[in-house]
Amino acid sequence: MKLVFALLSGIVFGTGIAISGMMDPAKVLNFFDLAGSWDPSLAFVMGGALVMTFVGYRLVWRRGSPLFAGQFQVPTGNAIDMKLVGGSALFGIGWGIAGFCPGAAIPALGTGRWEVALFLIAVVFGFYLRRLLTRRTPIGAMQ
Repeated sequence: MKLVFALLSGIVFGTGIAISGMMDPAKVLNFFDLAGSWDPSLAFVMGGALVMTFVGYRLVWRRGSPLFAGQFQVPTGNAIDMKLVGGSALFGIGWGIAGFCPGAAIPALGTGRWEVALFLIAVVFGFYLRRLLTRRTPIGAMQ
C-alpha cells in the first residue's frame, strides 16, 4: 500500500508540473529574465506549493504518526556548512542554465526531448562524482 501512495503522489506531482507548464525550460528561464521576457508564473506555482505545504503539514502533524511508518522522520541537523551552500549554489546554477530542476525533469521525460534525458544523466553523474570525491577526501575536509 505504501508504494501505491508513493505512485499516486508522484502522479499528482507530475500532473501539477505538467499543468503549470514547468516542464518547459523556456517558461522557467523566462522567470529569471527580469529585464527581458519575464514570466512570473513560476512564483505563483511556488506560492501555491508553499500554501499547500503549510496546510498539509498542519494537518499531518496532528496525527501521532505517519500512515506507513512508526514515527515521523524529521531532520535534526541545522548546520549551514560548505556542503549545503555549495550544493544549493550548484542546484541554482544548474536550474538557471538548463531550466529544469530534477523534480520537474522526471515528468518532463515524457515529452521525449533529448535535453531532458541529458540533464538527468548529468544529475546522476553529479551524484556519483560527489560520492567519488567524498570517498577520497579525508573526513571533515569537504566542510
